Amino acid sequence: LDVDFVRLREGYARYLPLAGIVAIILLAEMIMVSLSVVQGGAASGALAPAALPEGVSNTQSIGRVLYTDYIYFFQAAGLVLLVAMIGAIVLTLRKRDGVLRQDLAAQANRRRVDAVEIKSATTGAGVKPEELL
Repeated sequence: LDVDFVRLREGYARYLPLAGIVAIILLAEMIMVSLSVVQGGAASGALAPAALPEGVSNTQSIGRVLYTDYIYFFQAAGLVLLVAMIGAIVLTLRKRDGVLRQDLAAQANRRRVDAVEIKSATTGAGVKPEELL
């Protein structure tokens, strides 16, 4: 990718205080969630799964939720993955010297004379191992 990491890391120390504040906020949120679960969130039934109607599997219920309530987020996630896949392909396709590439036009338009060589074999002669090398 030809990335200059020295230039990329130049402003690292400038953002360190902001990163510390964000880390402290995330740590405080994780501690608060952990304490609420330990202090009775699970015991009171708040985290208990809802009962499924009879005849509906987990796969069907997940599909209904994804394709009704969260369809726009689901489609947006698909678009993000599509863009990431195209970006990865574009980044890896470079012209390099010395790499043999397939020429489909030449392959489809070749003549039989250029591609096949017919040789006559002597009947009963067999093949000797030293001839294979």
